[in-house]
Amino acid sequence: MTPKQKGFFFPSEWHPHRATWLSFPQSSDSWDYGERLERIYPAYMAFIKAIAESEKVCINATHEAQKTLIKKLLEQYEIDPLQVEIPVHPSNDSWCRDHGPAFLINPNTKERMIVEWGYNAWGGKYPPYDDDDRIPVRIAEYLGLPYVEPGIIMEGGSVEFNGNGTVLTSKSCLLNPNRNPHLNQQQIEQYLQDYYGVEQILWVTDGIVGDDTDGHIDDTTRFYNEDSVLTVVEHDKTDDNYHPLKQNLEDLSKMTLLNGKSLNIKELPMPNAVYDSGIRLPASYANFLITNGSVIVPTYRCNKDDIALDIIQSCFTDRKITGIDATEIIWGLGSFHCLSQQEPIV
Repeated sequence: MTPKQKGFFFPSEWHPHRATWLSFPQSSDSWDYGERLERIYPAYMAFIKAIAESEKVCINATHEAQKTLIKKLLEQYEIDPLQVEIPVHPSNDSWCRDHGPAFLINPNTKERMIVEWGYNAWGGKYPPYDDDDRIPVRIAEYLGLPYVEPGIIMEGGSVEFNGNGTVLTSKSCLLNPNRNPHLNQQQIEQYLQDYYGVEQILWVTDGIVGDDTDGHIDDTTRFYNEDSVLTVVEHDKTDDNYHPLKQNLEDLSKMTLLNGKSLNIKELPMPNAVYDSGIRLPASYANFLITNGSVIVPTYRCNKDDIALDIIQSCFTDRKITGIDATEIIWGLGSFHCLSQQEPIV
């Protein structure tokens, strides 16, 4: 039987968490550039501190020496060590949203399980990724949870859930032949239904410029309740993001949910373009993380930061909005949502 047939499903991100999982950054394709790694520590530790205000933080350490470093940084940044678990689970990179486990819940039986999707570093772009690929099983064993292996490639940042039977994703990523070239759209939809426990798959077309994941949905469109999404828009017609985001907005405007309602859409501005060493980086306010007590939003030293924070606050009136400067972190081509994976309670 599939997880769906057993009554399991992937809950919305605002469903209560036991913890949020991270894989601690290390020398990798993301951070190997002079002192880049150390430059992200202030923002990364502020991120950990913000999560720890309302839930546990579980940090995968690649080895004991890294675990010692993490403990030292927790002390330096005055983060309560009792709120942090640091299992030694080797990883290749820091993008836990994509290589981490997909936690499913079954409210009827009060059980949880993990889906261990295959992982190939966004189409084989950044080998090696074998340790990243093993992270879900290591976490399942750490927590004593059962796991299932569908046998195809899937990344957590490519899917967005309303917790009521619907998943949003993008054609540019999930239909890319560098992931599952043997599967067509209908077959991929069947895997999403069977292993995420959803009924409906809604597709936008593309992602943002600079996103090496081929267009993850968590950089463009996020549910903030069962019927409503925040989606980024670009009003500057000369910007490379103008046309793909205009197309996505048109896609969303035609969507109908399982309850028969049209999708309620709230627009979120894109920050001014962020460049580093001549490279356009995938800066987006949509790459926020929802925790038990807050929404942690990347900011970019930009005149649109406060506008974006106010819009997000209007969508999450029950949570504190915490903006953290992600200008150094976005060099790795991802931000706070990409770095994290929530572990729900039942």
